[in-house]
Amino acid sequence: MLGPDQYMLGGVRGAGDFVIVGGRVVAPDRVLDDGWLAIAGGKIVQVGSGTPPDIDRVDVDGCLVVPGFVDTHCHGGGGGSFSSANPEELFRAVRAHRRHGTTTMLGSLVSDPIPVLRDQIAALRELVQEGELAGIHLEGPFISKARCGAHDPATLIEPDTATVNALLGAGRGDIRMVTLAPELHGGIKAVRQLAESGVIAAIGHTDGVEDQIIPAIDAGASVATHLFNAMRPLHHREPGPIGALLDDERITVELICDLVHVHPTVLRLAAHHAGKGRTVLITDAMSATDAADGSYILGRLEVDVRDGVATLAGNGSLAGSTLTMDAAFRNLVRGAGIDLLDAVRATSGRPAELLGIADRTGSLRAGLAADLVVLDRDLRPVKVLRQGEWVEDDAAATLSSAIEGGVSVSDG
Repeated sequence: MLGPDQYMLGGVRGAGDFVIVGGRVVAPDRVLDDGWLAIAGGKIVQVGSGTPPDIDRVDVDGCLVVPGFVDTHCHGGGGGSFSSANPEELFRAVRAHRRHGTTTMLGSLVSDPIPVLRDQIAALRELVQEGELAGIHLEGPFISKARCGAHDPATLIEPDTATVNALLGAGRGDIRMVTLAPELHGGIKAVRQLAESGVIAAIGHTDGVEDQIIPAIDAGASVATHLFNAMRPLHHREPGPIGALLDDERITVELICDLVHVHPTVLRLAAHHAGKGRTVLITDAMSATDAADGSYILGRLEVDVRDGVATLAGNGSLAGSTLTMDAAFRNLVRGAGIDLLDAVRATSGRPAELLGIADRTGSLRAGLAADLVVLDRDLRPVKVLRQGEWVEDDAAATLSSAIEGGVSVSDG
């Protein structure tokens, strides 16, 4: 009989290709000390603690084992941009984030003319069809010129039914999320159109007041795109989008957790208020992520990256980030003081639910894909497993040499 800390998917105890042992496993409802996971056919077939099944073992020697990260908002990495039509560049971006533990991600596009966006969508669809991406996110072009951030104002337009349909048609079901400013003419109608099409309507890059945001939520908007950033600020007499989005239980809140875009205290306040059911960490990463400082292009605009901070060359405004999800996880736990279970929810469980794939990935339980990250005591990735296969990284140390005894992080 299985013990109280053992969870099983069919078959007999011990069935599996290999078992990961000796770690602290973050299960959905608790941290299992001396935990183990049995892996077979690319899936997790058992999770437990104590004596593991008698099969091939991978000993992680006290490291923390968490679900693979799920990033719903990412523009590129490793020198590659998702706005490129170059397949090698697109794969380079995916690989850069996968090395840092992101096993599931959306490819995000910035604002561009509609014909250009359609070509970019077609290129990204190839990665979606091959299983490298979970879908496409359009951040614009239906956003506010007053809060456009690192989007070229010349590419911004108001939404209309035909244009929205044209973009969704180009995606052929692979567009999962669209960010827009609901105060624009046609904005509320577009939100309803997206929601009725099964696409996540996200509110962002908005200068709207609360009275313009609430009707969009009523129309089906369900996500706040990088809350606080590129939107009208919170004011005690006019809560604006931040107050409306943070306070509404129907909204999942994205947070860029690089400790640059949002102060740790504000991160903690937002995460505590939204709770584990509504908080999602994102990278909003651009091509300079996991690459050297220097000059880059984001969409149509030149970006300077210095000390890992990306700003527009023209005015110094923040232009995406160079964040990876493992760093976001570390920052939430150590910089903002959020406990491990809630941090795992924000980086894996809740984003998987948002994308409707929580029955496939996002937590360490039997029946789900074997997507996981082994983190050392500094919460840095040692190894990444995706669909039961170890992600190769020639630059990383081997498992045996990288582990240096345990993880000293509170469970909360």
